[in-house]
Amino acid sequence: MQLDAADKALIDSYQRGLPVCERPYQAMAQNLGLTENEVIRRLAALKEQKVLSRVGPVFEHSQAGASLLAAVAASPEQMDAAAARINLAPGVNHNYAREHRYNLWFVMTAADERTLKGRLDELEQQLGLPMLRLPMIEGYHIDLGFQIDWEALS
Repeated sequence: MQLDAADKALIDSYQRGLPVCERPYQAMAQNLGLTENEVIRRLAALKEQKVLSRVGPVFEHSQAGASLLAAVAASPEQMDAAAARINLAPGVNHNYAREHRYNLWFVMTAADERTLKGRLDELEQQLGLPMLRLPMIEGYHIDLGFQIDWEALS
């Protein structure tokens, strides 16, 4: 796969600072000298090629409702089915396997604490597995933007 200068500029320019406006792709396009449709097409192609895994903002989740880190203890035989069921639950993201007794970890969000608790209770019942619930006590910001050395990747 070969990325051209416009792809690289798009990636470099918008790992952070996605425009917050009615038409963010149009604002990005104007900044890069592209059309809005070209930005959308390029982002879709980069995602399809697995150069990008996600396009969207990262926001302070505590300002948008309620969230909680949770984990379940699934046997090796239950792992795939449990992970698939967790992925179907509303508000779930960051679902991943870990080497621990509680081996499937995920974050669930909801509009408020009551809705979150209800969703977690329902999921725990559907899974039939004990669920560890770990509310956030203190938040940390992890910057996931990276300076890319395009020359080294060539």
